[in-house]
Amino acid sequence: MVKELYHYKRSTGYTSDFDTFKSLINYQARLELLERHALSPSPSLTDLRAKQPSPGHSRRHSFSDDVDPDFLERAITKAKKSFERYCSPPKPFSPTHERLLLSARHKDDAIEKRLRQKLLLPKILPPDADEQVKLILFKKGIISKIARESVNDRDISRLLPCQWLNDEIINFYGAMILTRSESNHKVDPPTKRKILDVHYFSTFFWPKLKDEGYEKGRLAKWTKKIDIFSKDVILIPINHSNSHWTGAAINFRRKRIESYDSMNIDRRPVLKALRHYLDSEHRNKRKKPFDFTGWQDHNPEDTPQQENGYDCGVFTCQFLETLSRGEEVFHFSQRDMAYLRRRMIWEIGHGKFLDGP
Repeated sequence: MVKELYHYKRSTGYTSDFDTFKSLINYQARLELLERHALSPSPSLTDLRAKQPSPGHSRRHSFSDDVDPDFLERAITKAKKSFERYCSPPKPFSPTHERLLLSARHKDDAIEKRLRQKLLLPKILPPDADEQVKLILFKKGIISKIARESVNDRDISRLLPCQWLNDEIINFYGAMILTRSESNHKVDPPTKRKILDVHYFSTFFWPKLKDEGYEKGRLAKWTKKIDIFSKDVILIPINHSNSHWTGAAINFRRKRIESYDSMNIDRRPVLKALRHYLDSEHRNKRKKPFDFTGWQDHNPEDTPQQENGYDCGVFTCQFLETLSRGEEVFHFSQRDMAYLRRRMIWEIGHGKFLDGP
């Protein structure tokens, strides 16, 4: 069954080898169990907050052949539907005036999307930047500081291949996003570079909201000096069951509660919890319910997908960074992870983004 599923996935764009795919399926199956039954993470799922292993040891989880057959059947059914959509010919076009207008609009959208998708990332860093990455990886102790966040040599090694990212890396990258936004919007007028006015909640926000709620978690204190309703976007990294990272956002510009998961797992509970937070925060700060007129939940199926069990943190950082620039299309995929890991080492080591302020 795993081989059958692999065949369908390869037919719709999956690029990694069969062993990596088996590891991914095992990881997805165990995450589904955690989501459904709120179990403790399995020993074969690495704790994202666990101590860093000895250098050179891979942090892949083990694969066993006893993946739940029901999970595999559901995955194959879903893959077949994707395959049929991917390979089915277009329906005959009936040239009514309405459909002609609609077709023209779709063509314009498709052309714009293709033009934007041509912004491919490079495969490697420039030679001088790559040399600096090597020097950063040789450092011991504190590597970099920004605002209240710091990263040491053990943290930065999480950006080597096949490693899960920890809170320190995620929060440092979030602090960089926030600092860039604040620097841009302190200028009057703001610089021409398209950087939104964002706020970033640390990785410790979600456990407070999910496990304790707004009142008990004392989340009103988190925004004592911040008016989130004046921002363009609120960015939120989420750790699911201490085993998987995803990104979420409260997008005031688009009137959307957004979730971005590199495994496309159903995130309706996240969207519901963030709606509840938004209403509670509005009642606390503005003394009346939040007006959700026109607001939508946004959980796009075309979110870039990881092809292994350990790149979720890198995807999450890139989701949040892209959203902070007001982008609607993500220009990265699994093939870019090796490059992005090294670029993030450079960026964290320098406390700034490689492509400028």
